[in-house]
Amino acid sequence: MRINWNIVKLIFLSICATALYGFSNHRNENRKVEKVSFHFSGENNVYLTESAVNKLLIQSYGSVINQPKERVDLNTIEKLIQANEMVRDAQVYLTVNGELRSIIEQRQPIGRIEGTQKYYLDKDGRAMPLSRLHSARVPIITGHITGETLEDAYTILNYINADDFLRKNVIGIHIEDIGKYQLKFRVNSFVVNLGDVNNLEEKFNNFKAFYAKAIKDDSLNNYQIVSLEFNDQVVCTKI
Repeated sequence: MRINWNIVKLIFLSICATALYGFSNHRNENRKVEKVSFHFSGENNVYLTESAVNKLLIQSYGSVINQPKERVDLNTIEKLIQANEMVRDAQVYLTVNGELRSIIEQRQPIGRIEGTQKYYLDKDGRAMPLSRLHSARVPIITGHITGETLEDAYTILNYINADDFLRKNVIGIHIEDIGKYQLKFRVNSFVVNLGDVNNLEEKFNNFKAFYAKAIKDDSLNNYQIVSLEFNDQVVCTKI
């Protein structure tokens, strides 16, 4: 019987590769954690520090330094970090070099509620506590604050946040009632009656056209109220 040495070589190499992989994997699992690092993704990472996350990890889980990698529960650590009120999301993993690494996305406020309770509204529309580390420069929401009116305020805030002009100039939203929202501007003393949240694009386009003309005419300071409540028009009340 003739032996096919090519097949024998392939089988031998496969056995060697499997053995090496198993050995390497065993060594990797038994390797100890040598370093812990935290990295913040995105921008405006001002509400949580690396030292605060490290302290949270040690207090809630214990130190992982010098722990065998196979004993470290990544899922538990990930959930601990995600439970922090300033964290939007977190991923935790171990590197082959024995480093436990976490990528953390902080929550981002887009509005600040000033009512019987004070807190931020984040970009996901959820309540976010105020921070001792940083005060966000976002529109302040006042007035008749309920679950329904906050949903509308969130809609308005999202529109403001996506528009350069509005984001730079709108400093407040006052809620008179459901469907009755007012905007306050950074420089100008007039109040903008927005009405409800329907047709926001049309309303703000009309307002921008009015604003550009009023700047050209040097008449912005002549108005007390600018109303966008009526279809396809801007109605102004002079001082």
